[in-house]
Amino acid sequence: TLLCSFLRSQGIPARARCGFGTYFRPGKYEDHWVCEYWQQEERRWVLVDAQIDDLQREVLEIDFDTLNVPRNKFIVGGKAWHMCRQGAANPNDFGISDMRGLWFVRGNLLRDIAALNKVELLPWDSWGLADCQDQDLTPDDTQLLDKLAVATMDTKTDDKVVRDLYLDNRLRVP
Repeated sequence: TLLCSFLRSQGIPARARCGFGTYFRPGKYEDHWVCEYWQQEERRWVLVDAQIDDLQREVLEIDFDTLNVPRNKFIVGGKAWHMCRQGAANPNDFGISDMRGLWFVRGNLLRDIAALNKVELLPWDSWGLADCQDQDLTPDDTQLLDKLAVATMDTKTDDKVVRDLYLDNRLRVP
């Protein structure tokens, strides 16, 4: 969020993204946040992991530029939700420490839509659909989450759709 603030203060569109890094533990998607900024010359959003220093780069054997993180190395919350719901990934591979599962992915999906609406939170903040048990989700809730995932999982997020979805009380930070 600090990098995001620095970039915004310089007039560069930037946003925090909540999701999962694939570069911390092989075969796992670890809870993580990055910054995404608009690269005007290339007309694209670029992911930056400002946390990774030289020691971490060496220990984790990171083989990519952390100032331009490939989209398969950092999975935003919506993409993670979509992967799990489509059966392309195991929800229990997403999380941190012993906290894993679709509920964790759902929380990151909601924190990501909040961040896309410039409401940057703490990693453990919880409300609305992020604060309920999986079994308490209605089919309407799940359909809304699926729609949200599709709207936020691509590099070309539709800002209007994301803003409109965020107006739903189940998603909006109170």
